[in-house]
Amino acid sequence: MRDTRESRLLLILLVAVAFALITVDIKGGEGSPLGGARRAAAGLLGPVESGTAGLVNPVAGTIRAVRDASTHQQRLDEITKENTELRQRLASSDTAAGRTKQLDDLLHTAGSGGYTVKAAQVIAIGAAQGFSWTITIDAGSDDGLTRDMTVINGQGLVGRVTTVAPTTATVLLASDPGFTAGIRLEGSDEIGFAAGQGTSPMRVELLNGKAQVKNGDRVVSFGSPSGRPFVPGVPIGRVVQVQATPGQLTKTVLVEPYVQFTRLDLIGVVVVPPRSDPRDSVLPPKPTAGANTPAAQPQQPAGPSATAAGGN
Repeated sequence: MRDTRESRLLLILLVAVAFALITVDIKGGEGSPLGGARRAAAGLLGPVESGTAGLVNPVAGTIRAVRDASTHQQRLDEITKENTELRQRLASSDTAAGRTKQLDDLLHTAGSGGYTVKAAQVIAIGAAQGFSWTITIDAGSDDGLTRDMTVINGQGLVGRVTTVAPTTATVLLASDPGFTAGIRLEGSDEIGFAAGQGTSPMRVELLNGKAQVKNGDRVVSFGSPSGRPFVPGVPIGRVVQVQATPGQLTKTVLVEPYVQFTRLDLIGVVVVPPRSDPRDSVLPPKPTAGANTPAAQPQQPAGPSATAAGGN
């Protein structure tokens, strides 16, 4: 239709009629003269509306379900994250408690022996090639460490320092096949040399081929001049086998170390040796009669408190 004066008048007239019909219908209520027409229109359009609603409602429901599922998944993710963080905090607490126990054991051992130690943490292990058993610790020359210092933990002898950098140091473990240390048997004072054998018990050669030794006897470090590389009295382990060596000038025994070399974490480097040899006072208590297994953890008697030269 062209936009002419007549078409505009017709449009205005139609709008006016529509408003008049709406007014009459509203005032008439159920008795409105337009009720029949309205019901007829509803009868024609109702099925169409129902069908349209039947098509639209599932789509709307699906949209709501997807939206709700997204909300539920988001909440589930939040709960999972919270649980993970809680487990991490608990694990961190367990780790802190474990290290506190290690530090207490280390200081008790150092106090009983009169050793001044620098506490440090293991931060790396050496390469497995060549049967090399070494660890790297987070203390070095800046902390007063030098070569050939004795390394211990709460159970006993760990090894000796071999190389030192400003903030780190390398420790040769007593389990290394190249490790050798002078030892002394508890009570009898028989002396000899202990050598590492990896995961196997240490091999000890007693200088006296007729020495009286039996399973369960304990071994401590003999010590070196000026305490380098070994201070005296550090627990090493207990005899688990006496090998038959008839006619030999020496006697060979196998010693199970107290230290678990595959589970090292907190250690102590002896920076000042004891004023006197602690002898056997740092050894763990002997097992009581009827015990099935010997004690593996040293329990030191009361003694002077260890002086920790710093800590980590």
